[in-house]
Amino acid sequence: MPTRHWNIVTPSVSRRRFLQTAPLLAVAPVLPAPSSRPETGHLLRQSSRTAPRLRVSGMELVVVRATARTTWLFVRLSTNQGLTGLGEASLGRRAAFPELEPFFELVRDESPFRVEQYRQRAWAAASSGDRVQATAFSAIEQALWDLVGKALGASVSDLFGGRIRDALPVYANINRATVNRQPDGFAANARGAVNDGFAALKAAPFDGFPALTQSTAEVAVATELGIACVASMREAVGPDVAVKIDAHSYFDVPLSIEVARRLEPHDLSWYEEPVPPQQVRDTKTIHDAIVQPMAGGEFLFGMQGFAPLCQQRAVDIVMPDVKHCGGLAEARRIAAIADLHGVAVSPHNPSGPVATAASVQLCAAMPNFDSLEFQWGEVGWRGDLVEPPERFENGNIAVPDAPGFGIELNDAVAAEHA
Repeated sequence: MPTRHWNIVTPSVSRRRFLQTAPLLAVAPVLPAPSSRPETGHLLRQSSRTAPRLRVSGMELVVVRATARTTWLFVRLSTNQGLTGLGEASLGRRAAFPELEPFFELVRDESPFRVEQYRQRAWAAASSGDRVQATAFSAIEQALWDLVGKALGASVSDLFGGRIRDALPVYANINRATVNRQPDGFAANARGAVNDGFAALKAAPFDGFPALTQSTAEVAVATELGIACVASMREAVGPDVAVKIDAHSYFDVPLSIEVARRLEPHDLSWYEEPVPPQQVRDTKTIHDAIVQPMAGGEFLFGMQGFAPLCQQRAVDIVMPDVKHCGGLAEARRIAAIADLHGVAVSPHNPSGPVATAASVQLCAAMPNFDSLEFQWGEVGWRGDLVEPPERFENGNIAVPDAPGFGIELNDAVAAEHA
């Protein structure tokens, strides 16, 4: 997609004026929902008035084709003063995203500091229940925060109250890299992830499960295969590696409980979404009947989407995704309501390195953070898509000190895979 430019001539302002706005953001680390806590919105409006005349002037969509199953979509906002901010809008195999344009129009010629103004203007469309709209909204919101951090010379985690950890535990999602869907295929990739230093992994061995309206025999065969894949992974990695299973909502309540009980010998770290998380009562029934921790919520939107799971303690871990849940500010609100009810947060992140970098900043300042997801083993050049390169050490990722998300796109690598 070509870059659209709007050139604005504005007076230059010193770095000192930039930094004078930092205390205003520091006192408002969590943004309110539209129409709530107007005093925080006032602080952001005040910060944008005292900041230099920085304005969003253009948007570019960078398409990176990783595999037949994975396309990464990176949004880059540009400004009249040369700063750029990144967000990620990856959604399935999409290679275009025209739905971004109406959301961009809401920030064009505006200060990137007016994050709450953007949220209020766009909230009706973003919260309509359309995942595409939610993803477009979230990508622009991410990029605004990256711009704000760069304008102030501060990491986004500093804008959210400051980091409380310098490195984050990461689990390797081996599912997309596992082409051989038999037990030996899952076992081989589980060993590979552990050999790369990861102490936790996740897979979805029940993918391709037949509809429950199919014959009892078909359902039984698929059940046995999925359980065998879990057993094979556990045997491959030993007892000390955390194994998480995503059931991708293929089951009903009785089958969810049956499968969980049959998986007990394999000591799951968590059991994710055996039924859709919107089915809160059913999720709660399963949660209370099994011994494994339960996780869910990867495609839910907003605090309103996550609140019922948290309030009813239907899961032990919620999984907001910064690409789909409403962006970083909304993810912090989701984490706050989860914390209120004793629920941990592990952001869903089978994503590219931009969403990962944004999630790192989010999690660094989150009290009830559990672990971060990483899409393991798809392409060897993934880490070099950003500068500095994305790297994991002993299953952890360091929280960078650089402004914003702490990264820039490596355009040369992106162009090689456009």
